[in-house]
Amino acid sequence: MNSASTTPHRTVALVGGAGSGKTTLAEALLYRAGSITRVGTVENGSTVCDHEPEEIARGTTLGLSLAYLSWTGPDGVEHAMTLADTPGHPDFVGGVDTALSVADVALVVVSAVDGVTAGTRATWAAVEAAGVPRIVVITQEDKARADFHRVLAQLHAEFGDHLWALELPLGEEQGFRAIADVLSEQALVYDDAGRHHDEPLPAEAQAEEHRMHLDVTEEIVSHDDEQLEAYLDGREPSPGDLERTFAREVASGEAVPVIVCSGVTGTGVDRVADLLCRLAPSALERDARIVVGGSPGGSAGSSGSGGGAELPVAPNPDGETLVHVFRTVADPFVGQVSMLRVLSGVLRPSDRLHNATTGADERIHGLFRLRGAEHLPADVLRAGEVGAVAKLTGSPTGTLLWSRPTGTARPAPLPRRAPVFAVSLEPATQSDDEKLSAALARLVAEDPTLVIDRAGGATILRGLGETHLAVAVERLARVFGVHVNTGPAPVAYRETIAGTAEVEGKLKKQSGGHGQFAVVQLRVSPLPSGEGFEFVDSVVGGAVPRTYIPAVEKGARDALAAGGLEGHPVVDVRVELLGGKAHSVDSSEMAFRTAASIGVKAALAEAGTVVLEPISSVTVTVPADLQGTVLTDLSGRRGRVSATESAADGRVRVLASVPEAELRRYVLDLRSMTGGQAELTITPDHYAKAPNHVGA
Repeated sequence: MNSASTTPHRTVALVGGAGSGKTTLAEALLYRAGSITRVGTVENGSTVCDHEPEEIARGTTLGLSLAYLSWTGPDGVEHAMTLADTPGHPDFVGGVDTALSVADVALVVVSAVDGVTAGTRATWAAVEAAGVPRIVVITQEDKARADFHRVLAQLHAEFGDHLWALELPLGEEQGFRAIADVLSEQALVYDDAGRHHDEPLPAEAQAEEHRMHLDVTEEIVSHDDEQLEAYLDGREPSPGDLERTFAREVASGEAVPVIVCSGVTGTGVDRVADLLCRLAPSALERDARIVVGGSPGGSAGSSGSGGGAELPVAPNPDGETLVHVFRTVADPFVGQVSMLRVLSGVLRPSDRLHNATTGADERIHGLFRLRGAEHLPADVLRAGEVGAVAKLTGSPTGTLLWSRPTGTARPAPLPRRAPVFAVSLEPATQSDDEKLSAALARLVAEDPTLVIDRAGGATILRGLGETHLAVAVERLARVFGVHVNTGPAPVAYRETIAGTAEVEGKLKKQSGGHGQFAVVQLRVSPLPSGEGFEFVDSVVGGAVPRTYIPAVEKGARDALAAGGLEGHPVVDVRVELLGGKAHSVDSSEMAFRTAASIGVKAALAEAGTVVLEPISSVTVTVPADLQGTVLTDLSGRRGRVSATESAADGRVRVLASVPEAELRRYVLDLRSMTGGQAELTITPDHYAKAPNHVGA
């Protein structure tokens, strides 16, 4: 049993571009802390964090994974830490947002070989938006072509001069076995077990290291009057005092430390853990934020609808219990696992809590911490700590549990990530068809960046890219036992009537007994775009009895929904009932409904129809040197560029209207033509007349 701990706890989000070494670093930290006895590799599919079959098959992180460890620093103080390993692939940015919503610090991982990539920029922006303190770690220093100075220069150029290197590699590539500690001005020399001893700095590194030491020391003391006064008097603060002052700058975001390591050889890994404990704020130093009141309908997994007031929550272990359920995962063995963070108070097994977001009442059946797929039992979770619980039935992702019996609240909203790619789903068997809706609901509960649509009888799965949806389909089969075939998502074409037509719809049937009789005179005409449907009753003198008027409207709606001359639903139509005839015995609601449907179909045939295609509003943000490439490509997709703007970070934002039919694979093509440097949003906007060859 992993008993209650009073040691400081930190949730560390490992973020960065794909291939930067996040999972390898997490593995090295776990091994160095003694949490695992052997080091797994991504290549062999044996790491703690990449434990899902889809991740092992692809050799990359696809979802948020938690890994708990305990670390004892050089001062003998024990620290608890939960690593949150996140995906670097842009399709799975939802996992980054989720991790940052509960993180105390973001460890931004940058490869010493690849340097600052599009993935680095995207995750840096996500961390800034979340307001989480940052520490940059340059990894893969042991690899060929590693270049610390080049990458440090890139970091300064991209993100500013408030990044301060606290370490300098002594040797690179195969020669990376030592680090210069900039504050203590000592060389840390590592053995094959990843442990170091102190030595004097080598002569060739002394000048550069001392210059870096002076720069960062002057930066730190400038934020503390007492230290500044001592420094000006020639009394330099100790490395420990400098670290404590620097930690305040890190917590406020005024400074970002840059450190270096190799997750493969272990060089510098212990220093990463030490500096996380010494420089990053603990869970008890950061307030959470929740939204109280408003509509609970705009809550779980939403991006902020529903109103309410945003309030800070202090992480008080003695306060009332408040728990954030930030992710749910279907586990084949224990059912649903809910990952949670205790925002206030303490959480124990057998506690009964009220879900302030959904209104459900829950009983906590058992607590545990996660280390990848391993469950570590816990008898209590205190304010600021992260853990998990199984079998919560009414607490989906993005909800709050609290000890109050009533009330409405929800977590602060995550960034909205609108879908940009879609596929249609066709159940493989009748059994799969029967289970599909429930399985999709559970899949979306796991990953709110997935969206389910239904159009024209087809089930549409929308997400952030091709890989995102491929993994979702694989999970449908493996976890939920539902097999589907995928295809291109159909374009939701519509039709409208081309002109005005006056017609008669007549139904006259006699087959013994009561017959069926109804006659309606209709005027069917087009409405302005986006107006939908309008029904007007212009009957005078009771030619059509009042009781049958609603049936006429229903019949008109039936005919429009059934499709026009090209088979697409008909929109933006006005149907006016001018008159008609009824029979005292043979008329009925069904007869007038059928007659109206016949009349509307006749009007569409007489006046003709126009095919309408959906037009989306597209925003592309790219470096200025790629603007021309994007504009040329949009033009080839029948896009109409409405504006180009300068973004705050020096990039260019292109706004355009593009037919949906031209956007089916646009996110994939855009990433290819821009080297992954573009950001894309696609929002359905309006319908417009389609060219003659489209939609027919």
